[in-house]
Amino acid sequence: MSAKAISEVTGKDILFRSISNKSLHKGFVAAVYKNTDLTILAQENPWLLTSKLVVKPDQLIKRRGKLGLLLVNASFQQACEWIESKRGVEVTAGRSKGVITNFIVEPFIQHDNSDEYYVCIHSSRDKDTILFHHEGGMDVGDIDAKALAFDIPVKSSDPPDLSGMDAILKNINGNIKPLLLKFITDLYAAYSSLYFTYLEINPLVVRDNKVYILDLAAKLDQTAEYLCKVQWGDVVFPPPFGREAFAEEKYIADLDAKSGASLKLTVLNEKGRIWTMVAGGGASVIYSDTICDLGGASELANYGEYSGAPTEGQTYEYAKTVLSLMTKHAHPDGKVLIIGGGIANFTNVAATFKGIIKALTEFKEKLKEHQVSVFVRRGGPNFQEGLRVMREVGNDLGIPMHVFGTETHMTAIVAMALNKRPVPTKIVTEATTANFLLGAGAQPSSTSKRRSRTWSASSGGSSSSGRRLDLPAHSLFDAKSTAIIWGMQNKAVQGMLDFDYICSRRTPSVAAMTYPFSGDHKQKFYFGHEEVLIPLYKNMGDAMKRHPDADVLINFASLRSAYDSTVEAMGYPQVRTIAIIAEGIPENLTRKLIKMANEKGVRIIGPATVGGVKPGCFKIGHTGGMMDNIVASKLYRPGSVSYVSRSGGMSNELNNIICKNSNGVYEGVAIGGDRYPGTTFIDHILRYEENPEIQMIVVLGEVGGVEEYAVAELVRSKEVSKPVIAWCIGTCSQMFGSDVQFGHAGACAHGEKETAATKNAFLRDAGCHVPDSFDSLGDTIKKVYDSLLSSGVIHVKPELPPPTVPMDYAWARELGLIRKPASFMSSICDERGEELCYGGMPISSIINEGVGIGGVLGLLWFQRRLPEYAVKYLEMCLMVTADHGPAVSGAHNTIVCSRAGKDLVSSLTSGLLTIGERFGGALDGAARQFSEAHDKGLHPMEFVNNMRKSGQLIMGIGHRVKSINNPDKRVELLKEYVKQSFPETPLLSYALEVEKITTSKKPNLILNVDGVIAVSFVDLLRGCGCFTREEAQEFIENGILNGLFVLGRSIGFIGHYLDQKRLKQGLYRHPWDDITYVLPEQQEFADH
Repeated sequence: MSAKAISEVTGKDILFRSISNKSLHKGFVAAVYKNTDLTILAQENPWLLTSKLVVKPDQLIKRRGKLGLLLVNASFQQACEWIESKRGVEVTAGRSKGVITNFIVEPFIQHDNSDEYYVCIHSSRDKDTILFHHEGGMDVGDIDAKALAFDIPVKSSDPPDLSGMDAILKNINGNIKPLLLKFITDLYAAYSSLYFTYLEINPLVVRDNKVYILDLAAKLDQTAEYLCKVQWGDVVFPPPFGREAFAEEKYIADLDAKSGASLKLTVLNEKGRIWTMVAGGGASVIYSDTICDLGGASELANYGEYSGAPTEGQTYEYAKTVLSLMTKHAHPDGKVLIIGGGIANFTNVAATFKGIIKALTEFKEKLKEHQVSVFVRRGGPNFQEGLRVMREVGNDLGIPMHVFGTETHMTAIVAMALNKRPVPTKIVTEATTANFLLGAGAQPSSTSKRRSRTWSASSGGSSSSGRRLDLPAHSLFDAKSTAIIWGMQNKAVQGMLDFDYICSRRTPSVAAMTYPFSGDHKQKFYFGHEEVLIPLYKNMGDAMKRHPDADVLINFASLRSAYDSTVEAMGYPQVRTIAIIAEGIPENLTRKLIKMANEKGVRIIGPATVGGVKPGCFKIGHTGGMMDNIVASKLYRPGSVSYVSRSGGMSNELNNIICKNSNGVYEGVAIGGDRYPGTTFIDHILRYEENPEIQMIVVLGEVGGVEEYAVAELVRSKEVSKPVIAWCIGTCSQMFGSDVQFGHAGACAHGEKETAATKNAFLRDAGCHVPDSFDSLGDTIKKVYDSLLSSGVIHVKPELPPPTVPMDYAWARELGLIRKPASFMSSICDERGEELCYGGMPISSIINEGVGIGGVLGLLWFQRRLPEYAVKYLEMCLMVTADHGPAVSGAHNTIVCSRAGKDLVSSLTSGLLTIGERFGGALDGAARQFSEAHDKGLHPMEFVNNMRKSGQLIMGIGHRVKSINNPDKRVELLKEYVKQSFPETPLLSYALEVEKITTSKKPNLILNVDGVIAVSFVDLLRGCGCFTREEAQEFIENGILNGLFVLGRSIGFIGHYLDQKRLKQGLYRHPWDDITYVLPEQQEFADH
């Protein structure tokens, strides 16, 4: 969504901070909300007690004065009484009913009616318009007829031309005129630079050479937030008046802002019976239309959509939110949940259904309690598996669930849900094979031999400007068209190559890829059975230079990069067509792109589009979906019907509908859902009219904008002579009690003329074939097609089976069609889901429950949630082994390596490589020696004697500095904790008996820190109850104790590395006087 209304408080705050005009009076403004304490408000704003005040609701209510919602020239006491009399009261404004909760309070400006003026700035596709009238106020009347207008054309680069703007001030005399001219100039500068899309001030008061903004209504382009965040501040976009702001709506909006997918939710009637969970912006509108057409408007509870391949976690959160709202209030007739959608282009239907299924399962009892019936219809990649699982879940939940695929019209489930159509007892499904659909006569590839080739795209001849000469003006693509792809979109590229292959193209349609965050190299893809290498360039210029015949750029850049990359592409004359996939490009930038494209003769498809397709020739990115849908819709060969649609998601549905009701699609383009698409309906319809291969045209428009009127006029004037079947979605908008912004940025009516119903009526009156609803669109297409067929305009060509396209291994495995032994097995960590898991425990639980480092060690090393005392013990071991000064060999090596200029990892590795039996590695040996002696029942004296006889040192016994008289504090702390906390300590007790024997011989033969950790660790493994004796022994044999020392000592080694860098120590050279040189005497060499 782009153009969104803001409150008057927010609008004035932005303008007051942004306009530096000295004549603008930047007065005080106070906001009152539902729970505002007016006494505290006065303390924070002392001017309230000393000024006469103006008070009015600030909730996007139009004509507040005429509704009696305006208090002027009031004291603070009067203002408080008036606010309290209105706050919480339901009022009617137009067709909306709502409760007043928010107010704006300002100082009253004493003035005469003659001081009032009207100013409005609004934007359209190719210009901004400033309206000015020398009379303002609430009785201004029909301002469109009265006001003088000044148009400012959109320019691709130069600053706007404001010369001649003073003409709108022709009715203004005296000193006020230059003052107003300067103010309006500055106002427009703010309007443009701050990405306003609408700004109305009525009245604007000029008094004593000061300009006062009294009443203000404004909209901002929400997509420009990343550009204007600092100037805007923290803007809150309020809901339209009459619709309560639900916490659930805000939650989904926040989820949407953090996601690359699209997640939208608007609550229309929280007590309603009919709830929807629809995939796709266009589809979501169509489902709402159908519900309203069938009499369900008063019971429609919500509008919303999820699209753009949301993850399992995102669909779970979305579904959970909808279900929580749905099960808040009971309904005597039970409730209906419609899980619908068109045929997806690239979203894995089964994957997104996982999140919905998880939520449905979680709400099992509540769904039963509220007598919920579920109706599902979906198509697209892997939809068969998604529908199968959904059917199984319906059986498990024990609720009525009716599941359909592409064999059923998209909106047929609405009539079933509302008891307007019987639910079929037997469903005839279409035969499919994973991601491709093959007829009985499908031709296999002539060879399956794998080869690798680098393709160099070549098309027809080029003009001196670099553009192809052999492509007619009415064609965007043909079978020789090649594209450069902006972005690392390997899946989209492979989809295009598969389409090329099934269309029997001789060469791939992708000439090259370009991506500024990667070096030049080649990417491997498949062209049928054959491996091909597609070059990828860091710089677009290199790609264009080396592939001069590539005349299409498919731009997958993000909304932040799409403008700059498109501008760069238009700098190369060879480019004829650019598809901009990104959604959310600010409208001002899009308008500049359109202006530049018109100047350079470039056609832009998008922004916010999936692209377009020319069956048998070329497809853009993910258009047409995966191979099963391409074959099912017969997009591998041309038909006689061309379409143009706003919605990219609905383009696949149109492919399906047209194929089932005619001989198929010749060309289809989704121009995009933004308010200002790069090319319009008529741009493509006029192309279709010129193309002799196209016999009929389908137009799928929508609520908002006026482009459909231009289509109607072309038909009325016979400029377009071919039959046009047209339908505008969004007919439900007039049935809602408040304004609803649908999924597409441009799908919102600003006045009666922009409503879908009015446009459909106008199209019908002009001579277009307009169905009664989207439900009957296919019937209308078939009727027109049959007429053309019977009159001989269309001739059916014999069907030729397409070649078989091999399935990608990764996709086949995802579908469960094949299996392969894994190269690795892992049982401790899983990063594949929505949340990282250690030992099966989600990372959020690990953090929230305070598991700590010791707990994480338990999960990753032992696959267990260890007892609290064990967790603390592990952390103590890490602390006492972290460091033992710079003199020990490991720290010494780390220091020397650091001072040699090596990096952290190299220095750390140098230190770690010294760990062995002589340094640190005694833990495993000590554990083994003491446990074996104890388990054999050897008396401590026997153990000591046996070790002496075999000439072995007792690992874990002895210290160079510490002794029985100077004990190691680390050992004392560990012994004390272990004795107090462990259930049993047999091995530690045994080791301490050994220590008594060894220290009687020599006082420094104490149980050292290695020894005490080794024996107490074995006691922990054996006595905590988490492990069997065999498991405990296996951990010791696998070297887990040395792992503990390595982990702990790494902390100290890193500390030594950082310390040397901090101290800026130079290269270390060992001093001569600390080395004893024992070389042979030189005379010995002479004697030999």
